Amino acid sequence: MARSSSISFVWQRRPSGRLTGPLRRLGLEALDRLGIDGAEVGVLVTDDAAVRILNRRWRGKDTPTDVLSFPSGDRLPDGGTYLGDVAISLDTAGRQAAESNRTVLAELQALLLHAILHLCGHDHETDSGEMAALEARLARELGL
Repeated sequence: MARSSSISFVWQRRPSGRLTGPLRRLGLEALDRLGIDGAEVGVLVTDDAAVRILNRRWRGKDTPTDVLSFPSGDRLPDGGTYLGDVAISLDTAGRQAAESNRTVLAELQALLLHAILHLCGHDHETDSGEMAALEARLARELGL
């Protein structure tokens, strides 16, 4: 029997509206379309200052960014896999949403999809466009 995946959220910054449900559904559907079952993902939604600290510590870049992914791959006691953690800057997501004329929810969903692909081992900085193509296809399929 397949174990279902789960995505947990910690909101240090929260926009108006109920966004956890739609974000979780998008993430779980993305995992399903990627053929991943029994995975867990942790998501922190925070501000530019916190993401800047993480980016400096883990990537050596002293600047905020929109999303960071921290792959794990650890096996869980129940047989699943902890794919890793994601940190999203709500500040940057809000600015990008305004610049792209889309909702904050749509921007957060796009960032979560991007991060999940990184947690699954994809890397647009080292591949030949495969991650971008997969991300574009999934975004279309998921209605982003």
